[in-house]
Amino acid sequence: MSDANKTGCVTLGLAPSFGFGDRIGLATPGHVAAMKRSGAGIEPIFPQQSIREMARTNRTPEGVMHDAIEGMRQAGWTGKTGADADHLKTNEDVDRTAVAGFTFFTIDPSGNVDEHSDSYDEATLRDKFSGIRDTIEWFDKYLGKSVKLATGTTISLDEQACMRCAVKYGAAINHATALADYIKTVQESAGRDYEIELSVDETDQPTTLAEHYIIADQCVSRGMKLVSLAPRFIGELEKGVDYIGDVAALEASLNEHAAIAELLGPYKLSLHSGSDKVSMYSALARATKGRFHVKTAGTSYLEALRVVARHDEPLFRQLIDFGRSRYDTDKATYHVSATNATVPSTDDIADADGLERTYLERWADVPTGKGFTEPGRQILHCTFGSTLTHPEFGPAVRAVLEAHPDTYTEVLADHFSRHLDALAAGM
Repeated sequence: MSDANKTGCVTLGLAPSFGFGDRIGLATPGHVAAMKRSGAGIEPIFPQQSIREMARTNRTPEGVMHDAIEGMRQAGWTGKTGADADHLKTNEDVDRTAVAGFTFFTIDPSGNVDEHSDSYDEATLRDKFSGIRDTIEWFDKYLGKSVKLATGTTISLDEQACMRCAVKYGAAINHATALADYIKTVQESAGRDYEIELSVDETDQPTTLAEHYIIADQCVSRGMKLVSLAPRFIGELEKGVDYIGDVAALEASLNEHAAIAELLGPYKLSLHSGSDKVSMYSALARATKGRFHVKTAGTSYLEALRVVARHDEPLFRQLIDFGRSRYDTDKATYHVSATNATVPSTDDIADADGLERTYLERWADVPTGKGFTEPGRQILHCTFGSTLTHPEFGPAVRAVLEAHPDTYTEVLADHFSRHLDALAAGM
């Protein structure tokens, strides 16, 4: 079976990889420029968008693929690329993205995760478990087992750990493996290669080592072609800002998760919400010994707004005002701390430079574990769908980017080179 398809996109296996999401369809030349500048040793995924993002921007899998492939051609990219069909939940999601030529399928079983399980007392946990016991075939396999990792840590799969994993992730594991079987059937029947990523990062509490072990072992033992897994890491990975937390503690935790990935796979550890998390990249690359995948999406949209800020200040002011009006509604599906009250309105900012610093600054807000000082970037990040589908603002943003392609390419090349350089430093 060939690993290439009609788009020229391929599977990337265990090579370190970096996903460049593009919500408008004009960012790929800038992504290519960043790869040429700083991407040595890392494989790119240029066509990447989630089903949710496509719905919010009125795009299609075919359109996403076309825009990325055309951008690669324009920028003279002759290397490999994967193609990520992100946050797939249903067979229909698979059908739509498979026919468009995607090769990397990210399964999102978050709708089947019991988000409240971490807070259940023992009586509640036992009651919940008794209600699903018949659906958890694997419980006895792990009960009482101890797993020694290469780091020296022992994972104790006692009754509490197994029950909590069953209640929290039991339905999600069943859903994910069923969807993986469907992906296998679709791709193999068409003679196309594929690989799967599993995302379990969209939870309030970090993924425990016991949960990671059981989830991954179930996926691998049931035949999932697992190339990467995205746990929920410790600390805060909010949209649009750097990592918030103790990076040294994070690296110690990453070492443990990487040891599980090595033991059961190997497969890559994947960082979702990877945009702008530059302070943790070197730790991720070190802990995984280069076996990582990083996924970014909204940051390319924010850099598009930087182009607007530099070339059309009145429009940028309008976009900020509109974003503020939509933020409380649109932030519902995102993990963010920003509020409108914490950021000055446009009436209080005199010039374009001030607007850009307040609403688009990336690097000045060094994470302290206690938050950050300029959360304006999150307001614009969360409101991308409302902006891009607005009958006036969507076309206006696109017009500025089409009028100033060199600016967009340069700000993206600068932005992502910082990401790629930080990863390379850990490799």
